[in-house]
Amino acid sequence: MKKLLLGFALLISSLSFAQTPFEKGMTKAFELWKEGKSTEASAMFERIASAEKDNWLPNYYVALVNTTSSFATKDKETVNALLTKAQNALDIEMAKNPDNAELLVMQAMIYTGWVAFDPMTYAMTYSAKVMEMYARAEKIAPDNPRVVFGKAEYEMGGAKFFGTDIKPMCAEVDRAIKLFEKFKPETPFSPKWGLDRALQTQQECNKK
Repeated sequence: MKKLLLGFALLISSLSFAQTPFEKGMTKAFELWKEGKSTEASAMFERIASAEKDNWLPNYYVALVNTTSSFATKDKETVNALLTKAQNALDIEMAKNPDNAELLVMQAMIYTGWVAFDPMTYAMTYSAKVMEMYARAEKIAPDNPRVVFGKAEYEMGGAKFFGTDIKPMCAEVDRAIKLFEKFKPETPFSPKWGLDRALQTQQECNKK
C-alpha cells in the first residue's frame, strides 16, 4: 500500500493556507502522514474527530491511515490493533450515515486488510463482505472512481489467485481512471485518492 500513499501528496500540496482550527488541524494531520508519521497523523485526526462530531472526514481518515498502515506489516498484534482502531473510527460514522459511498469503500478496505494479512484464515469470512460493500456503494455512487477501482482491484486479486481472466477487471480499471480524471471532491479534504494506484494497475494490465 506504499503506492497508495503517493496519491495523498497531491492532496496535501493542493490545500490552501488553512484559516479555521479544523482546516489547520486537518492540514497538519496530512503533513504528518506525508512524513510517514502515521501514528501521529492518526492521533491528530482522532482529536479533530472528537471536536468535530458532525464531520465524518476526521474519523474516515483515522480509518484510512490505520488500514493502509496494516498492509505494511505481518505482525498479528500490530495488524489487529491497526484494523481495530480503523473499524472503531469507521463504526462511529457508519452509524450516522450508512449510505455514504466513501465510508462503504473504507469498510471494504478494512475487510481487505484482514484478507491480505491472512487469506487462508479470513478470505472465507470477509471476501463476500468486501463485495457486498462495493455493491452497496455502487448503487449509491456508480460513478465514484474509488468504488469502481476498489471493486475491480479486489476482483483482480481473486482472479489472479484462481488463475482466471483479468481482462474484465482491467476494463473496469480503465473506466475508473476516466472517472478519476473528471471527479471533483466536495471539499479540499474530501477523498480524492486512488488515481496513482489505478494507473499503476493499468500498466500491469497492459503487460498481460
